[in-house]
Amino acid sequence: MMEQVMQIANSFPLWIFASLVAGVVIFQAIIFIRLASKTSSSIGMTSQEVKAAIRTGAISSLGPSLAIVIVVISLLTLIGDPVTLMRIGIIGSAAIEVVGASIGSQAAGAELGAANYTAMAFTTAVWVMCLGGLGWLLFVLFFTKSLGKIQDKAIGKTKNVNTLKLVSTAAMLGAFGYLGTGEMVKGLTESIVLVVAFISMPIIMWIANKFNLNWLKEWSLGLIIIIGLTVGYIIS
Repeated sequence: MMEQVMQIANSFPLWIFASLVAGVVIFQAIIFIRLASKTSSSIGMTSQEVKAAIRTGAISSLGPSLAIVIVVISLLTLIGDPVTLMRIGIIGSAAIEVVGASIGSQAAGAELGAANYTAMAFTTAVWVMCLGGLGWLLFVLFFTKSLGKIQDKAIGKTKNVNTLKLVSTAAMLGAFGYLGTGEMVKGLTESIVLVVAFISMPIIMWIANKFNLNWLKEWSLGLIIIIGLTVGYIIS
């Protein structure tokens, strides 16, 4: 069953779509760099400063990218190479893509990577991932020019800022809580892994905030996955 799903997930048509999407992202990056380089002289930046800024940005991107790699490896065996490239290449949020894939497969009555993981479950997972990220892209397309005004209004009142933080945090907790409780009911091993991961995440974030380690925050999800896999392997 899983072999058939992977044949579809890594099929040539999907590679075509994924390559087109990745190509658009690369094209945009090149265009933005060229525009920034041309505009730099008008704000007094030298060519050396521009090169330094590009080099700094490239180096700074390595940390978050390597953190995502850990999650990507797990997704490759579940939704295939091209879909993983397409989703991570656009959204870049490994956490959101994992949640979307899990919810999509569960809606089709299957678990990611389980024996009942069928082509229908894979298709549903892809649809949920794509439609789930569509709202972000449409919002950016139609409301980018208004984002500055919205930000100014939100910053103007502390109450608005706190409300936005509360809603976004509650949404993420609800999604992960739904997935976590679904795993806990399967047995003691799954429950222990979830509890260990639940305890480890605040500890990692505390260390990151205590010692001002921003890179550790980017690596947090990947580290939790490694911790969960290690604990599950030991106790199983």
